[in-house]
Amino acid sequence: MTLTATFLNGTLNASPAESSTDVMLDLFRDALSALDVTGEATIRLADHQIPPGVSHDEGDGDEWPGIRDAILASQILVFATPIWMGHPSSIAQRAMERLDAFIAETDDRGQMPPVDRVALIGVVGNEDGAHLVGSQLAQCLTDLGFTVPANPMAYWVGEAMGSVDFKDLPEAPDKVQSMVEAAAANGVHLARLLADKPYPALD
Repeated sequence: MTLTATFLNGTLNASPAESSTDVMLDLFRDALSALDVTGEATIRLADHQIPPGVSHDEGDGDEWPGIRDAILASQILVFATPIWMGHPSSIAQRAMERLDAFIAETDDRGQMPPVDRVALIGVVGNEDGAHLVGSQLAQCLTDLGFTVPANPMAYWVGEAMGSVDFKDLPEAPDKVQSMVEAAAANGVHLARLLADKPYPALD
């Protein structure tokens, strides 16, 4: 089975502004591609109208339904966010709130629709908090049925109050690259296992 991935970018900057979060997602894309995983263009959440709410469709031009469809059409979700005030960006938080709609929905096995899908996490920022932000995303995603593999996250945190962003580096540090490759390898391994043997029915 050919695996596909969806990439969500939680930067606060709309296109075409440069984004350190995009740089992190590009590392994931390259690592997954090396493992024969395909993916569409990154979805930059700030480029879409995503009103607040906890349903799949809030009406009035809501573009979340298309993003939801992209997530469900792939076997791997890579969700990346910058750190703001020690937390995921506000638009990443909004995406988590919209994903909450899955809690009230089950498939014919009694499982939430995202089950059998793997989630990987990327975090960038110029302050401490990468582990907290990663844990918030991981908790959200596992609550909604996604499976998180061993070592699912890669992050980079620059100097507190510093002026150098991840996108300003000439290349990714070796440690970040190794984290990305480990997350990708473990995520692909798990996604292939779940594609071959999905979770059981709960009924």
